[in-house]
Amino acid sequence: MTRLKRALNPMPDDIRTALAERGLMLAYEARPDYQKNDYLGWIARAKRPETKQKRLDQMLDELQRSGIYMNMVWHG
Repeated sequence: MTRLKRALNPMPDDIRTALAERGLMLAYEARPDYQKNDYLGWIARAKRPETKQKRLDQMLDELQRSGIYMNMVWHG
């Protein structure tokens, strides 16, 4: 159950796979719903494959480092 009032972005298989391969699914699931939704929408809106990969890499890096969200300090 989510408390978001906007549309939820679906989790694509490639992102699910990347999270699993890096062992970051628990870190992803621990984030607030708005962050998970923002990450998925941000990645999905990329027009070029290299931009999509860059955004995915940023998300994975931020999850691994924890206290970062969209290049900002986040105190979760």
